[in-house]
Amino acid sequence: MRIIAGDYRGQRLKAVPGINTRPTADKIKGAIFNVLREKVVDAKVLDMFSGTGNLALEALSRGAKEAILIEKSRIAQRVIQENLEHLGVQNAKLMEMDAFDYLARHQEEIFDLIFIDPPYHLGLAEKSLKYLLDPCRLTYSGVIIVETAKDENLTNVAPFEIRKTGEYGDTKIWYLQRID
Repeated sequence: MRIIAGDYRGQRLKAVPGINTRPTADKIKGAIFNVLREKVVDAKVLDMFSGTGNLALEALSRGAKEAILIEKSRIAQRVIQENLEHLGVQNAKLMEMDAFDYLARHQEEIFDLIFIDPPYHLGLAEKSLKYLLDPCRLTYSGVIIVETAKDENLTNVAPFEIRKTGEYGDTKIWYLQRID
């Protein structure tokens, strides 16, 4: 796993040991950032279920202005911290807590890009969208990027709208924007 483009291009990232964390593969990450393109520059990023920090770190490498990474696993937190230190990242904040607790406690936060990459088949993607609603945490031109298993569906996404999807092996990527 590595940073694909930008200031940290080519830098290797540490992975969380074991099989409980599933980092976004470089091929999928490349596809995500090819869709996002200029939306990354100067973006405020939220990376829920951060795992290794892979997605937020790629966004920062490509010009995002700041990122909040949320992770409740102590092992994953250590890996994220090591990755932040290895890259010398100063404009990221690791929140060592449950993603839903963070959203409940920080209702004033609004983001340009929100990455949601929870464990598969637990309903956490749709639950995350509900937590992002009241108040809405996405800017009007912002994008939510959700990663699910290919056989999972997002059915209740209003007031967000699915603008695009992509399938890569057993993974499905959803791109959502506000419709209000």
